[in-house]
Amino acid sequence: LATGPRQNNGIFYEIRTYDIKPAKMKEFLELANKHFHLRTAHSELVGFWHTDLGALNKVLHIWKYDNFAHRTAVRHALANDKDWQGKFISVVLPMMEKQHNEVAYLVPWCQLGKPPKEGGVYEWVTFQMKPGGPALWGEAFQAAVNAHINTGYTRLIGVFHTEYGLLNTVHVLWWNESPDHRAAGRHGAHEDARVVAAVRNSVRFLESQQNVLLIPMQCSPLK
Repeated sequence: LATGPRQNNGIFYEIRTYDIKPAKMKEFLELANKHFHLRTAHSELVGFWHTDLGALNKVLHIWKYDNFAHRTAVRHALANDKDWQGKFISVVLPMMEKQHNEVAYLVPWCQLGKPPKEGGVYEWVTFQMKPGGPALWGEAFQAAVNAHINTGYTRLIGVFHTEYGLLNTVHVLWWNESPDHRAAGRHGAHEDARVVAAVRNSVRFLESQQNVLLIPMQCSPLK
């Protein structure tokens, strides 16, 4: 089934996740921080993180494109960029075990945000929803997200739903000052009747959920 309503423009986000060989993780991160400016010269990077809890030896980065023609032009330019191919791609490909990408749109009621300051941690929460997209579960999901925002312990960065990849997947990116600040806020939210009621309504459409704690890279615009 169609994913339902989205933003009223052609902008989309490509979410790329790489599994790195454990013995090569440190080297990969060093190379990315050193050479990723070669990649960001071609298109806008939203954020680049490595996992800390919930998954290990993974990196995740999000790219913003104006439309699919824009992405095609960027991919063509990258394939012909000798510095990018020689200094980074050819070196890190043997370090990778798996690559995965998705195309996602911001849900209609969300704008991409920024943290109030640098130095925090990010939480990447993936919800697998029942088929139908935001047209089916959007209002209930929005209410659950807003209930958590209203507790004041966390900052919403973005809510993305997939167009390519596993459909009816929603990724929510949160920012917190620290893992402990997040834990304390979650405990408080679980005792808030408004949050409990909103979540109970939303989980009617939920099939599975996964939470991952992300640490921003030095080269990430979102830090």
